[in-house]
Amino acid sequence: MKVAVLGSGSWGMTLAMLLERNGFPVTVWFWDKVLHAQAVSERELPDFLPGIQIPESLDLTTDLKSAVKDAELIVIASPSHTVRMTMEAIGTAISPKALIVNVAKGIENDSLMTMSQVIVDATPNLSPDRVASLYGPTHAEEVSKGMASAIVAGCANDENGRKIQSYFMCDSLRVYTNTDILGVEYGGSLKNVIAIAAGILAGMGSGDNTLAALITRGSFEITRLGVHLGAQEATFAGLSGIGDLIVTCLSQHSRNRHVGFELGRGRKLNDILGSMKMVAEGVKTAKSVHQLMTKTGVEMPISEQIYQVLFEDKDPQQSVSELMGRDPVKERHSI
Repeated sequence: MKVAVLGSGSWGMTLAMLLERNGFPVTVWFWDKVLHAQAVSERELPDFLPGIQIPESLDLTTDLKSAVKDAELIVIASPSHTVRMTMEAIGTAISPKALIVNVAKGIENDSLMTMSQVIVDATPNLSPDRVASLYGPTHAEEVSKGMASAIVAGCANDENGRKIQSYFMCDSLRVYTNTDILGVEYGGSLKNVIAIAAGILAGMGSGDNTLAALITRGSFEITRLGVHLGAQEATFAGLSGIGDLIVTCLSQHSRNRHVGFELGRGRKLNDILGSMKMVAEGVKTAKSVHQLMTKTGVEMPISEQIYQVLFEDKDPQQSVSELMGRDPVKERHSI
């Protein structure tokens, strides 16, 4: 079974190497020709996975349609805002038998679609049953080193979900399945906004109490919106929900937490993003969440404050004060 991984960042390359070790012939597509030349000559991506050698058996290419030709498994590992463009570019080149596994996390601005919805919308004659999203608390920096991790394959078709589970499962990565793909995607995407908040608090010098409160209330916000949009509440207690939220809020590897941390220290958003080599998906997702709040009327006070900090230049300390000063209410544990 030929595998194509579209996207050569840290996560795309990590999964490509994992699938290659699992016995599949894998082709990795590079958008950046300079990066491709470096990977071919050095067999390493020092800006993304320093110290990790790319196997000689891994095929590296800049030819998109050649990469997907006859591939029965296509992994979409490009940034979320480029997923539509990538799918439109390959279009009819996709094999009728191919399963599509998305690992990009985000909600598309304006359309407010999850990534699986974008993939189906952008690709003629592609059944939603053939699309999955693989989400969970899995930083590439650790998975690439064989550290024990767990992830969930969200797919509406249980049989296809179990196929994907078998392809990615190995001694260091445990894969679960869930037919609630919407819940998997909302959990894994919306948590990036809360992770920016976690970084802001850390940058401002807040302690463990504050961070624990943020994660707990942030989880409730994410669940409330996800259920309103058709997801199952139980999914948000799983790997792509609370699991991904915890790791992204706490980890030194988290790009979204990094953005927040620098904001909390007083830097401006454009300066922070301009100095980063990788994409912090939570910035664009914060716009989509704001649009969803406006459209649905679902209350998400933390996410709304993050939108204002990011795009209205609001002082983070003022946001904390307003959140702490909200009217007293009973604690709720279920939607």
